[in-house]
Amino acid sequence: MHWRRLLTATVAAATLVAPIQLAAPMANADESPSFYDTPTSLPAANGDLVRSEPSDFYLDPLHAIEVDASVQRIMYRSTDRNDTPIAVTGTVITPDKAWSGPGRQRPVVAYAVGTQGLGDQCAPSRQLSGGSEYEGVFIAGLVARGYGVVVTDYQGLGTEGTHTYMSREVQGRAVLDSIRAAQRLSAANLPDAGPVAITGYSQGGGAAASAAELAGSYSPELKVKGVVAGAIPADLAKVAENLDGSLYFGFLGYAVAGLAESYDIDADSYLNAKGIEGMDALEGQCLFDSIAQFGFTKSKTLTKDGRPITDSLSQEPLRTAVAEQLIGNRKPSAPVLVTQSVLDDVIPYDVGRGAAVRWCDRGATVRFATNFAPTHVGGAIRSYPEAFAFLEARFAGLPAVSSCWRL
Repeated sequence: MHWRRLLTATVAAATLVAPIQLAAPMANADESPSFYDTPTSLPAANGDLVRSEPSDFYLDPLHAIEVDASVQRIMYRSTDRNDTPIAVTGTVITPDKAWSGPGRQRPVVAYAVGTQGLGDQCAPSRQLSGGSEYEGVFIAGLVARGYGVVVTDYQGLGTEGTHTYMSREVQGRAVLDSIRAAQRLSAANLPDAGPVAITGYSQGGGAAASAAELAGSYSPELKVKGVVAGAIPADLAKVAENLDGSLYFGFLGYAVAGLAESYDIDADSYLNAKGIEGMDALEGQCLFDSIAQFGFTKSKTLTKDGRPITDSLSQEPLRTAVAEQLIGNRKPSAPVLVTQSVLDDVIPYDVGRGAAVRWCDRGATVRFATNFAPTHVGGAIRSYPEAFAFLEARFAGLPAVSSCWRL
């Protein structure tokens, strides 16, 4: 099937994925049940491979549309926010067609996915092989352009422990180490020191933004040409206020669980019996399950003291944990495109814009692209053509244009 027709058809079909995902996605039938188990010891360096195996990339749950690429599921070493070595899984995708773009080396793009949920079955490496990954069409768009693509599962999705959702540094490290792992995977046949870029939206926008801030010091050997960060949840306190009582209340629950895991905070101490039961449910769910069960929940119905959980975010120990997630206080080492819809119903416009402004104040090269697509999902669809164009320009060696002068 011609890629242009395929992508057009799949964008229309993407809205069908949500009801299908209400049932927890299953792992591949031929998947080794031990692949996601953490070994007793990890390799010496971040990005070193623990194991890999052939996998698949389908765009639909019926497995009718398979992406033309070589696909490998990987486990690699990264580190958590305390610098403790951890095992993270992911997927490396190499197009079947030869690279025909600028330069002799095929670029590698790290795709940081948006919110998946907290259940291990929600790991992108499982959903890509099962045809239930809702961002599969956009990942396929990168593959269609000839890029090698690596998709991290982040800490705790598929692997042991709770997914450290919204933990800035851990997510950024997982993204950067996934690039290292892709370059070191011989089966992927990707350049070991070629040009790379990073892109993501929503949670993925936060992970991509964090990676942009960390790359210069954490992985200076990577030749990062550009970063796309869409709908960045740059200020969690403001985002939390917007989520409480909304359709996407589950995102707030994910953030509480993720930061509690990353900072060793007892989240249950804030919750009543209903809240503890709800948090237990969230930790086993994927995105659309949580929307269905917890949409429009008000957090004050789940807390011991009857106050919104957002009140507790301004008090210790949660206050420090939330403050440390602020994005924009560290200068990115590569040009960044920030996209944000004025009509986003999840990430307030001023939150995404605020990250761009803080980066500009630190002398970064930032292009801020505003759109007026309705809803968070609409903002994503609207932003991807611009993201593809930005990446193509960076890999072609064109100068990055900054819009800091008008922010």
